[in-house]
Amino acid sequence: MDLEFGRGLRSPKRDSWKTTLLLAYQSLGVVYGDLSISPLYVYKSTFAEDIQHSETNEEIFGVLSFVFWTLTLIPLIKYVSIVLRADDNGEGGTFALYSLICRHANVSLLPNRQIADEELSTYKLECPPDITDKSRIKVWLEKHRKLRIALLIMVMIGTCMVIGDGVLTPAISVFSAVSGLEFSLSKDHREYAVIPITCVILAFLFALQHYGTHRVGFLFAPIVLAWLFCMSAVGLYNIIHWNPHVYQALNPYYMFKFLKKTRKYGWMSLGGILLCMTGSEAMFADLGHFSYSAIQLAFTCLVYPALILAYMGQAAYLSKHHDFYSSSQVGFYIAVPDKIRWPVLVLAILASVVGSQAIISGTFSIINQSQSLSCFPRVKVVHTSEKIHGQIYIPEINWLLMILCIAVTVGFRDTKHMGNASGLAVITVMLVTTILTSLVIVVCWHRPPLLAFAFLLFFGSIEALYFSASLIKFLEGAWLPILLALILMAVMLIWHYTTIKKYEFDLHNKVTLEWLLALGDKLGMVRVPGIGLVYTDLTSGVPANFSRFVTNLPAFHQVLVFVCVKSVPVPHVFPAERYLIGRVGPPGHRSYRCIVRYGYRDVHQDVDSFETELVETLATFIKLDASYRCSEASEPEHEQELEPSSERERRLTVIASNPLRHRASYDLQGSVGHSAASTAEMRAAAGAAAADGGDDAAEISPARKQVHFFIDSHVSSPDGGKQVAEELAALAAARESGTAFILGHSHVQCKPGSSVLKRLAVDVGYNFLRRNCRGPDVALRVPPASLLEVGMVYVL
Repeated sequence: MDLEFGRGLRSPKRDSWKTTLLLAYQSLGVVYGDLSISPLYVYKSTFAEDIQHSETNEEIFGVLSFVFWTLTLIPLIKYVSIVLRADDNGEGGTFALYSLICRHANVSLLPNRQIADEELSTYKLECPPDITDKSRIKVWLEKHRKLRIALLIMVMIGTCMVIGDGVLTPAISVFSAVSGLEFSLSKDHREYAVIPITCVILAFLFALQHYGTHRVGFLFAPIVLAWLFCMSAVGLYNIIHWNPHVYQALNPYYMFKFLKKTRKYGWMSLGGILLCMTGSEAMFADLGHFSYSAIQLAFTCLVYPALILAYMGQAAYLSKHHDFYSSSQVGFYIAVPDKIRWPVLVLAILASVVGSQAIISGTFSIINQSQSLSCFPRVKVVHTSEKIHGQIYIPEINWLLMILCIAVTVGFRDTKHMGNASGLAVITVMLVTTILTSLVIVVCWHRPPLLAFAFLLFFGSIEALYFSASLIKFLEGAWLPILLALILMAVMLIWHYTTIKKYEFDLHNKVTLEWLLALGDKLGMVRVPGIGLVYTDLTSGVPANFSRFVTNLPAFHQVLVFVCVKSVPVPHVFPAERYLIGRVGPPGHRSYRCIVRYGYRDVHQDVDSFETELVETLATFIKLDASYRCSEASEPEHEQELEPSSERERRLTVIASNPLRHRASYDLQGSVGHSAASTAEMRAAAGAAAADGGDDAAEISPARKQVHFFIDSHVSSPDGGKQVAEELAALAAARESGTAFILGHSHVQCKPGSSVLKRLAVDVGYNFLRRNCRGPDVALRVPPASLLEVGMVYVL
C-alpha cells in the first residue's frame, strides 16, 4: 500500500492559520535544526587563524555585519522570498528544480519517456505549451546534447555535495556542542574527553537510524524551540549587559572597514562566516513535508530574529573582552554566563543531535531520488514509518556515513578544518540551486531572461565570493568534500552512462511481436501454469532476456506480463494513475504489458501489495477491453479500418482500483487513443473487481487476501461475456498456481577496440559496483523463492 504523500497530495485549498502555525512549529525540528546550531561554531571558525580579535573591535564588528547581511540576503531574501516558490507540486530541493526544467523543456536524459506521462495529475506546467513562445535558452538546451549533459552533471555535483554535507555536518555540530566541556576540564584532559564523547554520540545517533525518528520526532520541535529561546535570551542578556550599541555594527560600512584592514586574510575568513548559512538549503529541500507559508512564518518570525540576537550577543561580549590565550576561545560558550553553562551545554548537544538527524534523513532521501533517476547504484530502502511518507533508512549508506563522520572527527580534531570542509560543501549546493533557479525563471516561469540574469548575477556573485574563500582553504580541510564529490561523481556517472547504454542495447536487440506470436507449438513450446512477470526497461517490444529464456527453456507461463518499472519527472504519482496496461498480441495469447510509474520521491511497494494490485488491474483491464471491443464491433466497417490491429494492440490504458479521474487510453508511442469506457463504466468495472458475490465469479485466494472478479453487465455480447469469463478464469487459475519473477542477470563488457577510459569505466567500474551493490531483485522487492534470473551479456 502506498504511503501518505505529505503536502504533495494535500488539498489545494489554502491552509488555515491554525494549520499554518502547527506546521511552522513542527518545521522547527525538521527544517531548522541545522541552521539553529550554527552560532556554536561560526565565530570560532572565523577567528581560527586568518584574523585576530583586537581591541579596536573592527574585526568582530565586521564579522557581525557580514553575518547579518549574509543571513538577510541568502536565507531570508533568496530562499524564503524566491526559491521556495520554485516548488514541484509542493516538493523542493535540487531534484525538484531539475524535474521542473525537464517537464518544461526536452532536456531529460531518461530513455523511456512517453507522452502518456504528461497526462499525470502531478505533471502540471506553469503555462500551456501551445501558447508560450520558446525562449532562446530553452532552444539551446534542447538542441545541444552537451548542454543537457552539463545540466545533469551540475545536478549530480549538488547531490554529491549534499551527501558530503551529510558526513561533515553531524561531525562539526556534535563536536562544537561537546567542546563546551573545555571550560570545565583542564588543558591536558580536553583532548581525551571531547573527541571520545563526540564519537560515542555520533555512533549512538547512527545506530538509532534503523528504528526511525517517528517515535521520538515529537521531541525535536520542543528541543529546537527551547534552543532558540535559550540563544535569544543569552544574546539579549549580553547585548544589554556588555554593549547595547552593538546594533551599530549592522551598518554595511563595517564590512568595508573589515576588509580594508584585514585585506587578504579577511577574505579568507569568509570561509568561516558562510557557515552561518548552513542548513538554509533544508528550507527548500524539506518543503514537501510542510507548506510555503509555514516555513516562511517560522523563519521570519522566530529563527531569523533568534539567530541575529545570538550573533549580536556574542559580538557584544567579545567587544568588551580581548584577553584570550587562544583565538579558538572566541566561540559560543565563552559568552555564556557560568551559572547556566551546564544546562546550555546539555541543550546544545540535544539541538546538535536534532540538526544532525535532519541532514542524515536528507542524505537518505536524496540518494533514493538519485537511484530513481538511474544515477546511483541500487541500495536497499527501508521505510521506518507506515504513516509518515519520506521517513526512510538505507542500511549501507547509514553505516558508511557513521564511519566517515567518526573518521572526520578523529582526523581533523578541531572546528577550523571541519568548518572549512563543511563550508565548501554548503556553498557549492547553494551555487547549484542559484543556477537551476535562474533556469526555472526563464524556462518554467517564462520571465524575461534579463530578470533571470539579474538573479544569477546578484546572488551568484555573493556565493561565488564565499566559494572562492572556501576553495582557498583546500589544504586546510576543504579537500575532503572535493575528494568525496569526485568519488561519488565517478560512481554516479559510471552507473548512469552504463545504464543508458544497456537500455540502448536492449532497444536494439528487442524481439518483434510477430516472433512471440509465432512461437506457438514450435520446438515443443508449452505454456506452464502460473503468472510470469518479465521485468524490462523497455516500454514496447519483447525484451531480449525473454527470447533467451524461451530459447534455452522452451516453456513460458500461461499468463505472461511484461513489467516495466519506470520513473517519471514528478515527485509523486497517484496510485490511481500508476498502472498502464495493454495487450501484447490477441486476447487468446494471454500476454500483457504493464508499465508501473513512480515519482522520484515515491518508494516502491512491497511485493505482496504489488502482486495483488497487478492482478486486480489486469482483471479490470480485461473487462474494459472487452467493452471497447464490443463498441468497436458495432461501428461501421469503414471506421474500423481507420485503425490497424497492430495499433490497437499497442494501446495502453490507465487502470486503477479506485480511479480518481477519467480513464484515458494511450498509444505506446504517446499518441492519445480512444476511450474504452465512460467514467461511470470504469467505476462500475473497478467496483466489480472488488465486489462480493455473483454467479459468474472467478475467485482468487492468495495466502492473505481474497479477490473476486465479475463480468460487467455492460458486456452485452454473449460471445464477449464468455470470452471475458474464460480470460478471467485463466487469470484466476494462474494466480493460484503462483507467480514467477523473471529478471535479467547482466554481465557488461566493452566492444573490442574501445578506449581505455571506457574499458575502465564499464569493465572495471560498473562491474565492481554491480557485484558489490544490491541486485535488481532487492530494489524491486522480489521474493527469492519466486525469482528466475536469465543470464545476459551486454556488449557495449
